[in-house]
Amino acid sequence: MKNKLGLIFSVVLLLLLVGLIAGDLFFEKPKSQKNIYEYDLDELRQVDSSLIAYKETASFLIDGEAVYGLALDSDDNIYVSGRNKLWIFNSNGEFQSSMKVRGDAHCVNVSESGNILLGVGNRVDVRKPNGGLNNSFQIKGAKAYISSIAEKDGVVYIADAGQKIVHQYTIDGKKINLIGGKNLEKGIRGFVVPSPYFDLMLGRQGELWVVNPGRHALEAYNEKGDLISTWERTSMRVDGFGGCCNPSHVAMLSDGSFVTSEKGLERIKIHLPSGDFKSVVAAPSQFDAGTTGLDLAVDSNDRIVVLDPSRKQVRIFELKE
Repeated sequence: MKNKLGLIFSVVLLLLLVGLIAGDLFFEKPKSQKNIYEYDLDELRQVDSSLIAYKETASFLIDGEAVYGLALDSDDNIYVSGRNKLWIFNSNGEFQSSMKVRGDAHCVNVSESGNILLGVGNRVDVRKPNGGLNNSFQIKGAKAYISSIAEKDGVVYIADAGQKIVHQYTIDGKKINLIGGKNLEKGIRGFVVPSPYFDLMLGRQGELWVVNPGRHALEAYNEKGDLISTWERTSMRVDGFGGCCNPSHVAMLSDGSFVTSEKGLERIKIHLPSGDFKSVVAAPSQFDAGTTGLDLAVDSNDRIVVLDPSRKQVRIFELKE
């Protein structure tokens, strides 16, 4: 009986072995499949020329070790903040003056009153129009990192990328409120900020627009911190935003359309007030690969002013005729 069972076991084993060999011979092993969720960045960098509605009309270099922030004043003078320094140029790119800054000024804003506000780490420096220091105050918190700043009528809005919140202060440094903290009852989801790019600006009616970069969204708040509007566009294609955190910077045209810049795919676009895609200002091919920090501003003639940190240039784009 044992011999018979052993014979049966041997035959079964032999058949299995033959089957495995036959399978290798007659059936092709499946090749590794392409990840259907993997985007071809080289393909995405190509932009249909018919979508590009702007052309570059001027540019100028900044003589500095590193540049970070961009702003315009009411006369279209151009302010560039950087490592230990602030530069001022007129609207034609002609150098006007510069001043020393204590630290790296990652953002700059010029208010209607002419005050120059600089975000330096966790510190806000408020300078008079002539450059003299008016006052300075710090944002509390070990992770505080000021990535964008704006001021209107003595109220300062400060984007804190480290603590993922917007602070509201008086211009003399008194804390008023926090804006954008998660509050589902009020429809506020909270900011998702995976990197140091967290931008804000004031709209045409004085509303506060804040980028929620991890959600590829823009959100508008009133001065009390109530959410009043929002739009979101998630797509790696030209009509939306992809990656971990985009758009990286925003500005606004006179008709309320949004100018946006991105990192990962270095491009600048126009989105209508509804958030829908309108046109391209500059395609990825117009920037050095890997460029980040394309800060934006719009002048009184709706020219789009771009800070290109990789090339240490200010670049100006206008609508094609």
